[in-house]
Amino acid sequence: MIETTQKIKDRFDELTELISKPEIIADNKHWKTLIKERNAIEEIAESHEQLKKLTNEKSSIEKTISDEKDAEMKKFFSEELYDLNKKIDELEENIKLLLLPKDENDNSNVIVEIRAAAGGEESALFGNLLMNMYRRFAERQNWKTEITDITETELGGIKEATFVIRGKNVYKNLKFESGVHRVQRVPETESQGRVHTSTTTVAVLPEIEEVDFEILDKDLKIDTYRASGAGGQHINKTDSAIRITHLPTAIVVCCQDERSQIKNREKAMNILKSKLHDFYKNEIDSEYKANRKNQVGTGDRSERIRTYNFPQGRITDHRINFSVFGVDAFLDGDIQEMIDELLREDQKRKLENAVL
Repeated sequence: MIETTQKIKDRFDELTELISKPEIIADNKHWKTLIKERNAIEEIAESHEQLKKLTNEKSSIEKTISDEKDAEMKKFFSEELYDLNKKIDELEENIKLLLLPKDENDNSNVIVEIRAAAGGEESALFGNLLMNMYRRFAERQNWKTEITDITETELGGIKEATFVIRGKNVYKNLKFESGVHRVQRVPETESQGRVHTSTTTVAVLPEIEEVDFEILDKDLKIDTYRASGAGGQHINKTDSAIRITHLPTAIVVCCQDERSQIKNREKAMNILKSKLHDFYKNEIDSEYKANRKNQVGTGDRSERIRTYNFPQGRITDHRINFSVFGVDAFLDGDIQEMIDELLREDQKRKLENAVL
């Protein structure tokens, strides 16, 4: 394992030296690229050094045991060697995980879209619960949430909503939330106490800073309209909300959270970049499509991923056949246990397919 990680440690040292050079710092774009690469391998480099240290200690203890004549001291050092071997095994397993292919977007901010699906008003009400669930979870992580577009129903549900979550490792934690979320409960509007089943779709996209394709003005249809929802008298006077349609793909994005039309247009374009990046990635990356079965989920909205069963107080993720109990706490943002299990399962499947 030391030989495997030595080249990575050498590259880390090289990058550490490069990013301190004035000519590199002057080229801000190149400097940021090198910083990103260095950050991505820093933990492996540190683990490499730790493994070298433990391995040297092991060799030293083995030599001591070999030279030691006293039985009691041999036993003492043998116990030390046993504990040391355990630490080495654990560290090597962790390094294997670190060496797995990384999702380059793991540290990205995310754009979350929630849309009511089957179930009418009950679906919209559940959509509002899901939006608040992610916002509560974001608060627990000290992430920032910003709603950019929302269409509400009269009973407090949401037909659709788009919001951005910004922070560290946001996409890594939320990327497996994409898909169909199903709720089973007795709606408030149900007079006979029957359990209804409704669905709401969630899409989680990494926020893309730069794209390798061109967005042409002639391909865009831009409309302005009056914002809906909270906003006081402003919403009745100013056509500040923006709707952008990308004609070749028919992708539509809206933004209405700012009073400034210019700011709304800027935010809408950022969302459009992320949607187009996802669209083109899935369209041309045949290898990705072929290997999706090796992942926890495809990320498609059509995939039913989770059921929230209120009568039984149980939340079940169907992709990994894992359940937790306590619907109220879960919908209040206590979803870390589910996220951790999804990440573990994803790592397990990657390890099974990896050649290290």
